[in-house]
Amino acid sequence: MVCGFNCALTFKHIILFVINPSSVAKYRAAFSHSGAKDDPTDAIIQVEILQLHMDKLTVIRPDSEEVRCLAQLVEYRRKLVQDRVNLTNKIATTLKNYYPHVIDWFKEKDTQIFCDFLLRWPSLTHAKKARKQTLLDFFNQHNSRYPLVNEKRIKEIKDAEILTDDMAVITPNLLLIECLVPQLKHLMQAITRFDDEIKTLYKQHKDRAIFDSLPGAGPQLAPRLLAAMGSNRDRYKCAADIQKYAGIAPVTERSGKKEWIHWRYSCTKFLRQTFVEWAGLSVRYSFWAKAYYRQQEAKGKPHNTIIRSLAFKWIRILFRCWKTHTPYDESTYLIALKSKGSPLLKFAVESEL
Repeated sequence: MVCGFNCALTFKHIILFVINPSSVAKYRAAFSHSGAKDDPTDAIIQVEILQLHMDKLTVIRPDSEEVRCLAQLVEYRRKLVQDRVNLTNKIATTLKNYYPHVIDWFKEKDTQIFCDFLLRWPSLTHAKKARKQTLLDFFNQHNSRYPLVNEKRIKEIKDAEILTDDMAVITPNLLLIECLVPQLKHLMQAITRFDDEIKTLYKQHKDRAIFDSLPGAGPQLAPRLLAAMGSNRDRYKCAADIQKYAGIAPVTERSGKKEWIHWRYSCTKFLRQTFVEWAGLSVRYSFWAKAYYRQQEAKGKPHNTIIRSLAFKWIRILFRCWKTHTPYDESTYLIALKSKGSPLLKFAVESEL
C-alpha cells in the first residue's frame, strides 16, 4: 500500500484508488468458501470493486510536476547525506588503525580541507616531511586563516609520534584511505548540486513563504515539508489524514477490556523522518515547543516520545497554515494558547522563574 502511494506521488500517469485490504478479504470470503487467498483472484476482485464502487473510493492524483520533482530531489539528497555520514565514519575508523592524529586536527570530516589534506599527506610520515610554510600555505588556500589553530596543528604534526611502523597495517589502510577520500569529495559535490537544484525549485513555488515561516525548518527542511504537503489542498481533508499517512499518529487497538497503543508501521518512512527531524529542531527556535519539551521531560517521558508527540502537534498547525495560505506566526499561536487557558503557558512562565 505504501509503495502504491509513493508511485502515485512520483509518476504523473498513475491515479491511485485506495481499497482497504480487509475489504478485498471480506469480498473474497463471500464467494470463496475455502477462504484460500489467491493473488490473481484478488486482482479480479479489486477490479470489480473499482468498476462497481468507483464513486465511493478515495482517489489519489499525482501532484504538479514541480512538487513531484522536488519530492524526489529532497529524498535523494537525504540518502546522499546518510551515505556521507557512513563514509566519514568508515574513513575515521580506518585512520584510527594507523593515522589517528588527523582526526583531532580536523573536527569536521565532511570538508574539502580534510579530504585534500589526506590526499596530499595520507600518513603521518608524509605530513612530518612537509615544511611549515607549505602547511601554512595549504591552510590559507583552504580559507583556514586562524593563526592560533594553524600553529597548533603544525606543532602537533611535528611533535606527533607514529602509532605503528608495521607496514602490514599501514599499507592496506593507507590504500583504503586513498580510495575512500575521493569518494567523499565526489559525494560532497553531488550534495551541493542537489542543494542548488532544490533551492531553485523551492524559490519558484508560490507556497514557500508558509514553509519559510516555520521555526527550525531552514533551507533543508523547508523544501522537504513543502514536498510533504504538496500543492493539492483537496488531498487531505483534515490534519489527521497527514498524521496517519506520515506515521506520526499512533495506532490504538481494543479487544474486550484490553486496549493498547503501538507504533504505526505502514507509512512512508521518509515523510515520518521529515516531520520528526523538524519537530526536534523546532525546540531551539519556538518558545512553546521548547516549553512543551520541558513539560513532557518533567513528566518522565523519553526524548523520542516527546519529539513524536511534538511532531503530532506541529502537523495540526502546519495543516491550518497550509490550508489557509497563511504563514506561521508564533505570537498569534501564543495568543490562541492564552485565550484557551493552556496549562503549557503557565508551565513555561513558572519554569522561567
